[in-house]
Amino acid sequence: MTDLLRVLPEFPVKQFGGLISALESRGYTTADLLTLDPAEIETRTKLPNVKRLCDAILNALHTDLGVADPPPLLPPPPSQQQQQQQHDDVQSNTEPPPHHHHETSHLKHTADTLSSQWITISTLDPHLDLALGGGIPTGHITEITGESAAGKTQFLLTLLLAVQLPPPHGLSRPALYISTEAPLSTRRLSQMITENPLFSTLPRSARPTLDKIISTTTPDLESQDHILTYQAPVEIARRNVGLLVIDSVAANYRAEFERPTANSNLSSNMGARTNELIKLGMHLKDLAEKYNLAVVVSNQVADRFSGTGGLKTPAPVPPKTPASSLKAPFPHVWGKQSQESPLASRSRPAGAIPIPPPPPPPQPQLNPEFPDPEVEINAHPALSLDHQQKWFTGWGDNPSLDYPLKTPSLGLVWSTQISGRIALFRRPVNYGYGDHVGAVEGMGAMKGWRRWMKVVWGVNAPASDASGRGGKKKGGGPVEFEVWKGGVRVVDAGRINEANIA
Repeated sequence: MTDLLRVLPEFPVKQFGGLISALESRGYTTADLLTLDPAEIETRTKLPNVKRLCDAILNALHTDLGVADPPPLLPPPPSQQQQQQQHDDVQSNTEPPPHHHHETSHLKHTADTLSSQWITISTLDPHLDLALGGGIPTGHITEITGESAAGKTQFLLTLLLAVQLPPPHGLSRPALYISTEAPLSTRRLSQMITENPLFSTLPRSARPTLDKIISTTTPDLESQDHILTYQAPVEIARRNVGLLVIDSVAANYRAEFERPTANSNLSSNMGARTNELIKLGMHLKDLAEKYNLAVVVSNQVADRFSGTGGLKTPAPVPPKTPASSLKAPFPHVWGKQSQESPLASRSRPAGAIPIPPPPPPPQPQLNPEFPDPEVEINAHPALSLDHQQKWFTGWGDNPSLDYPLKTPSLGLVWSTQISGRIALFRRPVNYGYGDHVGAVEGMGAMKGWRRWMKVVWGVNAPASDASGRGGKKKGGGPVEFEVWKGGVRVVDAGRINEANIA
């Protein structure tokens, strides 16, 4: 890698001299070490410590760009004379070391210090902030999920402007927006800046601008991984970014893994997707905690078809047995009848030995400690996925309400990687029904949409009540909101109590 010293003249190549020459002989460049997976390079080259070299190059680049502190200088190793002098001092010191009393340990953080460190980003509506426990917390991953046109992008655009405001509404820091579907809507952001009355009360220097929003588009999973792994940390450290938005997190993974290919099937794709989701979750958590920023992702949903509720595995159907291997209809003459064709005896020469019938198939010896595999397994309905997923998806926790069931994309694996989930719902309002929600979408001419926000779980807010009775109080039911020129806001209190979503 002859270009390494040209890019980083102060890089300590002597520490990796043999490794660098071995990688250079195999055709690897500095760009390859920064873009390819170190584990994959180690597998291909059978060389150790490739990851340590890649991390050292990346840290040296960050230090050279001024986005990271230089590593502390280590003292030189002691000489043989110094080591001998230290050994003699230890041998001559025969006095026992003084006894130190252990001091009483104290908690690193108390409830007061933690509450003082709690920082959130506002939605620019006090009632929505109250339902969210103050807003979107920093240091965590928050997911906003819902159907198309439910208001996910409107929430994200509002946060892009709110993070630029001074406390208590924001962090006075810029935002980073990564889109996997459509480019950033700057026209909509300009409209929100103009129409929201909160911005007009602030001095011009404290108002949000489009210049403090860094945006990019990732059309495929490869570019998304590259941007999040290498480019995003540099931009976050250089610009002191306070909000990282991914809209949406599921698009590239669904396009990459949810279809079988010629060299792999769907099950192997799901296994690979699980590994990638865990890596993504760990990386986003590290960014949120290291830079104390809020990571907000939008997620798509899919239709869910509920089962019977109980987990019942039917008895396996035995495979079809060829007619040539069927047993004789009379068991008492087993072994005396031949399974060959009647015409075979005519074509067999005289004196030929007849072909004996095949022996009966052996019966499997079952272990009495394990159940018979052909016996139906009945489990308690509470252990079924249909019953469990209603508590972490946001749909189905109120059985008295009749509405289409949805499931957030990327499954249970992704649900374990996020700190909070906010579900958005929409129902059509048709002409002829007044202000009530139409029973069936598309029944009559549609007048508009009614939307609700529900906290499924969160680190700073309790889950919304499943009764369907919305309200403005913290911990109440789903909160009805509307999309207007200035962003998102809660509708009138009288309409909130009519919420019909669980």
